[in-house]
Amino acid sequence: MYKTSCDIIEGNCEDYLNESSDLIDLTFLDPPFNQGKDYRNHNDSMLSSDYWGMMKRVCRLIYDHTSQGGAIYFMQREKNTSYVLDTLSSTGWTFQNLIIWKKKTSAVPSNYKFGKHYQIIAFFTKGTAPRVFNKLRIDPPLLANQKYNRITGMFVTDVWDDIRELTSGYFAGDEPFRSPDGQRMHKQQSPLQLLTRIILSSSKVGDLIFDPFAGTGTTLVVSKQLCRRCIGVEIDSINISLIKRRISNLRKSDTIERFRNDYINSKDLDTIWPSQNSRVKSLDAFGIKTI
Repeated sequence: MYKTSCDIIEGNCEDYLNESSDLIDLTFLDPPFNQGKDYRNHNDSMLSSDYWGMMKRVCRLIYDHTSQGGAIYFMQREKNTSYVLDTLSSTGWTFQNLIIWKKKTSAVPSNYKFGKHYQIIAFFTKGTAPRVFNKLRIDPPLLANQKYNRITGMFVTDVWDDIRELTSGYFAGDEPFRSPDGQRMHKQQSPLQLLTRIILSSSKVGDLIFDPFAGTGTTLVVSKQLCRRCIGVEIDSINISLIKRRISNLRKSDTIERFRNDYINSKDLDTIWPSQNSRVKSLDAFGIKTI
């Protein structure tokens, strides 16, 4: 039986990291993008120098708390790519990949440059070699110029065009949390499918996964189901309540089993993604119900 734990901490991630003694194996860093959105507990219109100064402090603190070879995935807008790469490199991290997450909805048009159709996810490690990297295999639909079915699929590359973002409308289905009047409770909720790929790629069962801007808790929801330990820090008390509810009573739309077959050709899948029976035992041991 796999033993897992999940800590949800209300507060500022810098304060937590300055006081913590936890050793992190993988971090998913998806902070507010400083693009003027209306957050209850955060100024999303900071001076650029102040914002990137904060990001450097956070990345350095995470680096200091990360195991040798541990990974960080930093997600941001495409226009901030140079800032992200500089922030991570200048705080000690080693570059591995710049992942292009291509959106499935229409591109954002522009009058004077090409339309925007992706976000970036910078994958860096502490040290030159990852302590864990599981080479996942997927089997996307064949292109028009491809004639033969793949027997064992293909390795995941640094272009992710098979994961749908949670759009602002109802095309996102029932995964996004909504208030009773139908409004999205968090405009930047990350899809479960995205975190499933990241956590499967760069961690193993029992590793500690960290999310310093936990939002609606997607990182934690996925970590629990993959039998990883997890810590999420979130400054908004309303989001904290949402995360606790989401973790303790998994909705059908929050279960990730539907993505497992995507990776069926991956080596040692049963090791990095424990079978249904083992996982159910783990969730039951932690007192988690699925609804």
